[in-house]
Amino acid sequence: MPETIPIGGRQARRSQGRPVRVRFTVLLAALLLATPGAATATATASTTAAGEPPAALKVLTRNLYLGADLSPILAATDGPSLVAAVTAVFAQVQATDFPERAKTLAEEIADTDPHLVGLQEVELWRSQRPGTTSATHVEYDFLRILLRELAARGKHYAPVATVINGDHVAPRSTPGGLQNIRLTDRDVLLARTDLPGKSFSVANPQEGRYQARLAVPVPGGSFTLLRGWVAVDATLRGRTTRVVSTHLEGAGPGIQVQQGGELLADPLNTPLPTVLLGDLNSAAGGVGAVPGTNTPTYANLLAAGFRDAWTATRPNQPGFTFGQAPGLRNPVSTLSQRIDYVLYRNGLKALKADRVGEESTDRTPSGLWPSDHAGVWSVLKLPAPDRDR
Repeated sequence: MPETIPIGGRQARRSQGRPVRVRFTVLLAALLLATPGAATATATASTTAAGEPPAALKVLTRNLYLGADLSPILAATDGPSLVAAVTAVFAQVQATDFPERAKTLAEEIADTDPHLVGLQEVELWRSQRPGTTSATHVEYDFLRILLRELAARGKHYAPVATVINGDHVAPRSTPGGLQNIRLTDRDVLLARTDLPGKSFSVANPQEGRYQARLAVPVPGGSFTLLRGWVAVDATLRGRTTRVVSTHLEGAGPGIQVQQGGELLADPLNTPLPTVLLGDLNSAAGGVGAVPGTNTPTYANLLAAGFRDAWTATRPNQPGFTFGQAPGLRNPVSTLSQRIDYVLYRNGLKALKADRVGEESTDRTPSGLWPSDHAGVWSVLKLPAPDRDR
């Protein structure tokens, strides 16, 4: 059930139960495209992109941006201010036009051809139709829109692991009266599906939500910000790698550090070569321009044996990945800190790394940045399988 943001004295309704970790059956990609938010699909690919060394895995992490700054909602003090805030936030979602941005985001993926893509803020925005009591009318399904744009470019990707984080409902004002707006937040791993499985395949899809959670007060109660992770074991030419993607808490530094510990104890707790993708909301070096990002989470991961693909291949470049204006129409890039990463350990080696979506030429025809983040991709050389050692 979605969590309802209350007005006045109404109480919040939260998702019940313990955090879950699920291993689920891989479904057909066609079923995934027909069912928004489904969790897995068959994913196979054979060779690396032209010019890459053999047994080199290419990965990309990309925060899609939910489309608006939610801070006005979190700052609401009563029912009327909450309605005004939700109204303004959804207007910004419409203005930042994900269908237009998805064309540019799909071009980024098409141009880099990664085997796996870790996506954050893969939002599902829904509304309440007149005369109904539940917000089920789809306004924007970021996953379906992006997959459609990839297919239009001849690129074949499917979700192989999906976690649903927050699911919140709150009212906005419309000319016809109040209307519920529902935001469902997801993290998704995409994999290529177009080439033979004997060379590249994924197995053991997993998803989980962190036990460490931030409770945010709102008028009449509170709601809980949930965060999660997704993972698969990807085998490329006989070499298997655990690939994990996540989006850690940005509004609660202490909660974020706990989530990083859970990450190390659960999906990253493997002897396999391991890749961590994601928006960690922890600035490289522990210093960031945005309050709350100067946390030890990044350093804790390095202390646990992870290396950073960016610093391994571009040690003298700042590689900022976050900071475009919420409206995405700033004419000059305002990226000012690095919080999106490709990290790796257990025998992997970074050969290349670069960003996408950071240049002014990457903006859409109407002048929108593709996201408030830049993406990061890397080519990682896999260790030889045991039989070759």
